[in-house]
Amino acid sequence: MAGPLMDAAGRVRCLIADKGYDANALRKRLHAEGADVVIPGRSNRKVPIDYDEVRYKGRWRIEAAFCRLKDFRRIATRYDKLARNFLSAVALATLVAFWV
Repeated sequence: MAGPLMDAAGRVRCLIADKGYDANALRKRLHAEGADVVIPGRSNRKVPIDYDEVRYKGRWRIEAAFCRLKDFRRIATRYDKLARNFLSAVALATLVAFWV
């Protein structure tokens, strides 16, 4: 599913992903587009993959933000049928969750 997702997202400068996205085809595609690839290699790789560990460690902030949004029941269960209403609920939940 990474291919169609990247087609929809457009050009990216950097892709930070977990080991589940460690595939040679994905790495080649990203290198061909000129993007930085920050994906650690799986443990069963014969040749270890070099990646930027500092950038990868910053990935937890994004995951923590999504986990915080899922604390809101309306977001986690997606009560809204329309995408615009759901996006509005996400915007309100984001405002409440991260208002500092």
